[in-house]
Amino acid sequence: MKKTLQQLFDEYMYECEFVQRLKPNTLQDYRQAFSVLMRLQPSTSIESMTPSTIALFFNQLQERNRKIGKGQIVTGIKKSTILTYWNKLNGFFAWMVLRGYLQCNPLLGLKRPHVIHDAQKFLDKDQIEKIIAAILTTAYNPFLLKRNIVIFYLFLFCGLRRNELLLLQLRDIDLDKRMLTVRAITSKVERTRHIPLNSQLVLHLKDYISARKGYKTQYLITSSTRDTGLTPDGLKHLVAALKEASGIHFHVHQLRHTFAVNFLNYSGNIAKLQQLLGHTNPAMTLHYTMCLPPQTMRSDVENMSIEALI
Repeated sequence: MKKTLQQLFDEYMYECEFVQRLKPNTLQDYRQAFSVLMRLQPSTSIESMTPSTIALFFNQLQERNRKIGKGQIVTGIKKSTILTYWNKLNGFFAWMVLRGYLQCNPLLGLKRPHVIHDAQKFLDKDQIEKIIAAILTTAYNPFLLKRNIVIFYLFLFCGLRRNELLLLQLRDIDLDKRMLTVRAITSKVERTRHIPLNSQLVLHLKDYISARKGYKTQYLITSSTRDTGLTPDGLKHLVAALKEASGIHFHVHQLRHTFAVNFLNYSGNIAKLQQLLGHTNPAMTLHYTMCLPPQTMRSDVENMSIEALI
């Protein structure tokens, strides 16, 4: 019996989960992309999986109506969104070619979108101060104030990824050695790393951990309503409230960029930054050199002279 596209995708996801051991969030991203493809092109089959079909899918993404915010209807997507769907579907198409279900990956017949990212991904001091002020004014009880400050400082002074923060456990914090451990099982690259704790963060961690003694959950960052860890939706809700209160449109990954740019500005050490961020490829870390503001290089340029030229 001939397999449907959905059946093949289910097989692919089974291999991704139990052979490649991809993380749940990655698997969910793949499922979401395939679901959108099937929703916009319900009649798509293996036989009709061509570059023209995929080009039409990207056009449908561009023209569909979407709800954002408080029911606002918008159309159009960024080039980076096209690239995101491209990357999420490419693995499945390549898998079908490898298994002999497709003769050619339909994406190979299209030009891959080239995305130029804005170098200003980090938050400046004024923006950081406004967000901190928003934390101080939006927390509706002392415990949540302490928790929210710790969340913000963990992103800002440790450069954590979102899921790394949400999956932190109490055992990952060593206040005596002033060290934070990102365990391999929670890391995107499945590699354990250790991050020295900033002294300001240590003070807030001690205060917060003392205040959360009534919780039994193993997770460091707790929910505001239950004795469990903070969920992705809970973090999303917190960020939305801080954006509205501060007037700063930001996302938590920008705090990772902020950590990286400031560490690089103070130390100038790419190798150390790579280790702290948990990058496997130094090229990923070198990307942050493009984000340094020109004013941070003024003293270096001033130190140049005719006499000092080599």
